[in-house]
Amino acid sequence: MYYPHFGLQQPPFKITPNTDFFFSGGNRGAVLDALVYAIGNGEGIVKVVGEVGSGKTMLCRMLQTILPERIESIYLANPSVAPEDVLHAIAFELQLELPKNADRLKVMQALQAHLLSRHAEGRQVVIFVEEAQGMPLATLEEIRLLSNLETKQDKLLQIVLFGQPELDENLNQEQIRQLRERITHRFNLSPLQTKDVGEYLIFRLRAAGYHGPHLFSDASIKKLSHAAQGLVRRVNILADKALLAAFADNVYQVTPKHVKAAIQDSEFAESLYGQQFGRYKRLAMWFICLLVVLSGALAAAFIWQQSPAPQSAAKVGVQPAPIAANKLADAKTADVKPAAVNSVSPQAVKQSAVAVTNTQVGVNTLSALTSANAPAALRNATVASDKPPVVENKSAEGLVSQRLGAMSQLLQNAKPETVLLQIKSVPNAASSVGQVEDTQLMTELESLSRQVEVDNIYLYRMRKADGLYTVVLYGAYAERAAALAALKDLPPNIKNYRPYLRTLAGISKELVPVN
Repeated sequence: MYYPHFGLQQPPFKITPNTDFFFSGGNRGAVLDALVYAIGNGEGIVKVVGEVGSGKTMLCRMLQTILPERIESIYLANPSVAPEDVLHAIAFELQLELPKNADRLKVMQALQAHLLSRHAEGRQVVIFVEEAQGMPLATLEEIRLLSNLETKQDKLLQIVLFGQPELDENLNQEQIRQLRERITHRFNLSPLQTKDVGEYLIFRLRAAGYHGPHLFSDASIKKLSHAAQGLVRRVNILADKALLAAFADNVYQVTPKHVKAAIQDSEFAESLYGQQFGRYKRLAMWFICLLVVLSGALAAAFIWQQSPAPQSAAKVGVQPAPIAANKLADAKTADVKPAAVNSVSPQAVKQSAVAVTNTQVGVNTLSALTSANAPAALRNATVASDKPPVVENKSAEGLVSQRLGAMSQLLQNAKPETVLLQIKSVPNAASSVGQVEDTQLMTELESLSRQVEVDNIYLYRMRKADGLYTVVLYGAYAERAAALAALKDLPPNIKNYRPYLRTLAGISKELVPVN
């Protein structure tokens, strides 16, 4: 829409990676050159880390473009690959012909034969793994094993991991230390500085056919850079919207007003300023609450001074005695039989006073009775009066057996290519008589049952080097696409466990018969 207005021949700020618009500033060009050198030498594993929208995918596309022809590259874009499937995925990308029922050993042999033939031809193979921070650790370990394929002098396969900062957290875990030790080159894509953002904007405009002076004023560049936090994708989004706002005003330079309009129209505007605005809002709310509390305290103090002194609970407790005496006097005056009045005994009067006092306490000081400062006996009495006795619940133990049995039935009746979502592995303790204790597992199941359907939870036992584990899975899907859709729809708390796809064929190899 605004392209003819500014003399542009094509959109300058599309977020789809286009190698014609690669910006070598902001240390991007230096990282690209270093990656070409590291891949050419073919030593170890290379890691590239950057925030979301920092330009990792663009860097990967550039590598595929400028690497020498002797280097053959393949691209793994799906991080949710099960350990038993990753070799098949690599073989598919290399266009290797394999039988459908080929096991891991056959796939590995085919990969090694292909890599050796490429090496004999003077060629090299490199794998680019995108979104590596979302890849299960077991899958990363399986990829690491591929780095063992080598000749006496050269590695047969080069691996480059692209990921967000969470990748560093994953690699710091103890069980993945062997992969961490194989990383020989580490690169970090830092956010662009304000000066770099200005150069980036004019570079993209020139690449799109613009020939005039800078369309963005210095103030607008500074505002846009601050809002985008130096992330290339956000710079593209805001720059595109700012140009549209300038076109709507029929002007030929972008001002801070146009950048502000672009920020307000962006999906990430709340995240940009949400923390700052939220901080001011919280301070304002605290100040208002403080004023309300102080005003209430002053008003209460004023009313207290104006009112007569309150009577104590003890005085309230002895009030019924004079009432009874007055009734006796009234009875004598009215010639009523004393027996009717004497039915209000001193003991009944005392019980009535205690009941009145307890009612007063129950209404006004319940929080005081249950507070940490109250005597323990008094707190326990209050809690005991409010809650029923605790009854031991063994339903979770029965649920463990039930879901273990459901997994056995699934293995017998479902096809080997059935896909499940592995949520986590829970370590099991052994009792003194050699039985499996599922205390932690029962706690996990109780938590999961409040978030997903219990009938879709499956369990199986497996043995690792450090002991026995119970694997918790969710769902059973005939197709991988359905499993991926279910993976996206899992509750956030379960997604924090980093679930990934498994097949029954791979699970059956780990299953151990444990009661």
